Amino acid sequence: MSPADPGRTRTARTREAVVGLSVVIPAYNEERRLGRTLDAVIRHLEETGSRWGGWEIVVADDGSTDATREIVTLRHDPRLRLVTSPAHRGKGHALRLGVAASRGRRVLVTDADLAAPVGELERLEEALAEGHTAAVGSRALKGSTLGDPRHRIRELVGTAGNLLIRGTAVRGIRDTQCGFKLFDGDRARAAFAASRLDGWAIDVEVLRHFQRAGWPVAEVPVHWSHQRGSKVRPLDYPRFLRDLVRIRVPLPGPADALAAALFLAMAVALHSGRFFDPAHRYLTDSLQDQNQWEWFFAVTADNVAHLRNPLFSHLQGVPEGVNLMANTAMLGLSVPFTPVTLLLGPAVALSLVTTLGMAATAAAWYWLIVRRLTPRRGAAFAGAALAAFAPPMVSHANAHPNFVVLFMIPLIADRALRLCTGTRTTRDAVVLGLMAAYQLFLGEEALLLAALGMLLFAAAHAAARPRVAREAVRPLLRGLAVAAAVCLPLVVYPLAWQFSGPQSYTHIDHGPGTANTVPALLAFAERSLLAGDADRANALSLNPTEQNAFYGWPLLLLALAITVRLWRRPAVRALAFTAAAAALLSLGPRVHVPFADTTVPGPWALFAGLPLFESVIESRVAMICAPALGMLLALAIDRLAAARSPIARYAGLLAVWFALLPLVPAPLRSEPRAEAPAFFTDGAWKAYVRPGESLVPVPLPEPAAAEALHWQTSAGLGFPMPGGYFNGPYGDGDRSGVYGVPLRFTASLLRDVRATGVAPVIDGRARAETRTDLAHWRAGALVLVPQPRDGALRTTVDELVGRPARWVDGVWVWDLHEGTHERR
Repeated sequence: MSPADPGRTRTARTREAVVGLSVVIPAYNEERRLGRTLDAVIRHLEETGSRWGGWEIVVADDGSTDATREIVTLRHDPRLRLVTSPAHRGKGHALRLGVAASRGRRVLVTDADLAAPVGELERLEEALAEGHTAAVGSRALKGSTLGDPRHRIRELVGTAGNLLIRGTAVRGIRDTQCGFKLFDGDRARAAFAASRLDGWAIDVEVLRHFQRAGWPVAEVPVHWSHQRGSKVRPLDYPRFLRDLVRIRVPLPGPADALAAALFLAMAVALHSGRFFDPAHRYLTDSLQDQNQWEWFFAVTADNVAHLRNPLFSHLQGVPEGVNLMANTAMLGLSVPFTPVTLLLGPAVALSLVTTLGMAATAAAWYWLIVRRLTPRRGAAFAGAALAAFAPPMVSHANAHPNFVVLFMIPLIADRALRLCTGTRTTRDAVVLGLMAAYQLFLGEEALLLAALGMLLFAAAHAAARPRVAREAVRPLLRGLAVAAAVCLPLVVYPLAWQFSGPQSYTHIDHGPGTANTVPALLAFAERSLLAGDADRANALSLNPTEQNAFYGWPLLLLALAITVRLWRRPAVRALAFTAAAAALLSLGPRVHVPFADTTVPGPWALFAGLPLFESVIESRVAMICAPALGMLLALAIDRLAAARSPIARYAGLLAVWFALLPLVPAPLRSEPRAEAPAFFTDGAWKAYVRPGESLVPVPLPEPAAAEALHWQTSAGLGFPMPGGYFNGPYGDGDRSGVYGVPLRFTASLLRDVRATGVAPVIDGRARAETRTDLAHWRAGALVLVPQPRDGALRTTVDELVGRPARWVDGVWVWDLHEGTHERR
């Protein structure tokens, strides 16, 4: 976002008589001091007035209840003006009124007590003549002199306050609160107009505005004497601290609050099928991922509550266990959400994280667009909505919160951009390092893709603005080195556990068909409210949770038109390149040529064999397009809003509407969730599982059928079980990653029976293999929940364990403790 243009203020004042100097004096009940101050200022300006080419004094009365206004009006001097407030609101409000009414090429702001003599004005003017846009009178520099000092306590409080101000809001200025400052007039009017504070911290807010706009500020030593009758009261100090917080963390305006509320409403509407009853509803298209993610939240909360290692669990995959750091356990939220999970259950926790996380992600993109691209809130809203609710994000909202809860990514991007300025490199780098460490515990693959997207943008922007890139490269590299030094100590142990700890793996092969195709980029998503085609979308993607493209041809044509129309803007070229490059990379190492039965090498081949990248599903790279397209959209709407021709404006907005309408998603599909049998919820399982033993579901849980994870969480994670849905090593020395666990004889046999409904002939060898497997799993019992083809499953297990099951609280149970020890 560009700073306010002072030229606009100048244009607005062409009808008014411009003077060389405006002296603005805020006043509240100053009848005893204001007369002497006005006399001193007028006398000085009359003696030196020729150098200014005309002057004026603006007294900004802040709702005085004494004769302050009469002191001004009774002088009948046309060079003396009065602006008033109907009520007392504070020095900041008075200064905003006074500066707004000023007409000077220079604006001097001085307190009514004239603690700094008006003769010090020449020192400030010299600083502006040297090219500064503001000169701040200072009591803290070498060369400043003090007459009557302040009370010792006020002196100490003021010193502490200045240290706090320099550390949090305004860098490099040792004394912001001396009431004697000279400004370039147009920039002063822009800065005070943008201010929001009514109290004493207005000085800090305005100077911060100057610094952030890149307008140079000089600090000049002056003579200063304490004057009796100070208006500062004890309660003003905590109010000042409150205002400092507001400066650093500004409250959102009405438009910003409305945008946040709309983002939340959009996220709730998308998840409405489950949001209002998450414990009894299941997202149809999540396949088995909802069971997995609820288990992640439940087991993390259990580990935290019992002070166990949050990076590992023995509750699945008995006896080897699960490396949680090598899975998408999302510890950055599952750990802090522990109280919610324990009190309300993992289904509620997961629903809140996904829904609120999508809204927070949209709000973060909105903040970045307003800060960096356009101040128009409507344009920023549209761009952020596309970034956070694009078709790939809607697809992943079914099952993958790590790909939709991305609120840290815009903050990381903004902090990286700050490094390029080289102004506060160390501080920004430390914050960036902390942000990157936290994002790693939210989603490593998302962080990797974000880094790739930022690298693409940086390369394109450097090509568009090579001089700027040369100036930025040194502070950026220095900052990244500091950020790495901060981040690595925080993540080195978890990463070592992930890649070298128990149940770790080197990479995972997702199988064929993981890349996008050109038709997938042009088609509409399954969940499109108006244009969705489930058969078409599923034919072009792995499954409903991996529809990673589907931006639709109207949006891509619009993006092309925006790029051509706004080509001169370096940001547009960089964003367009980022989106195009990400789309091309998502086509995989071999790109299928449309309308031809052939493939050609794709640029992803350069990444496919690299560590980390070899485990990425290539089609997910197209998710980088979402924020890039969102920002292009925001720039286009900003340009259309400023168009002079109504025809061009409305035609352009109509084209935007046409491109976005097919992307509006329908709510995610959901269905009633099968209740967990009473055997699990009422605790009947406790009679069959002794300490150190596991409970074996029939068939064992696996990625395609993981409802047993729901039964386990319903039982309060009281028992471990073999099998499961997680990523782990293949085994037997092969550290390639697989989904679930390599199937032992019994697990494979039971899976085949469920698939075919045919009970095989069981011989002695099969029984011996089963005894070995049950011993390996340390099984206390086997449990069969009623399901399709459960008759064949029950017959098979009867034969394998040598006796029939018992019906207990809604399940079939084979107790392995009664008469089976010799067979085990």
